[in-house]
Amino acid sequence: MSGGFVSVDLRGEAAITKELNRILARGLDLVPAFYEVGEYLLESTQDRMSDEVSPDGKAWEPLSVNTLEQKDLNNQSSKILRGYGTLADTLNYQISGNQLMFGSNMEYAASHQFGRDSANIPARPFLGVNGEDETEILAILRSHLLGV
Repeated sequence: MSGGFVSVDLRGEAAITKELNRILARGLDLVPAFYEVGEYLLESTQDRMSDEVSPDGKAWEPLSVNTLEQKDLNNQSSKILRGYGTLADTLNYQISGNQLMFGSNMEYAASHQFGRDSANIPARPFLGVNGEDETEILAILRSHLLGV
């Protein structure tokens, strides 16, 4: 016989059914895993903000000379999206049922995430997940479901 195949032997199916039911039950309450994912996203996003890169690793567009001068006059950090640190400090997550929402409640967060042509603000994405984040989030969920 050529090709590939998978063979499943269901001897001990009671033990298999019991384990699958345990995993399914843990999947009905993802809140503990979501708290861990939320904390991971806080750290990951703040690290990227410190490194001044988007989730895909692209460096943000540098600040204009005018913006740097204004930051200096106002005793603000010269780092991009840092000013007084409010944006990074307002990153948070909310869990509702089987949903995790992550972001900032600052009105200007969207302007920085997506850019705003009318104010000459380039997009500097700080929210999102990359491959490393996906791997970690899946590991957190896997650990929760398997109870390890």
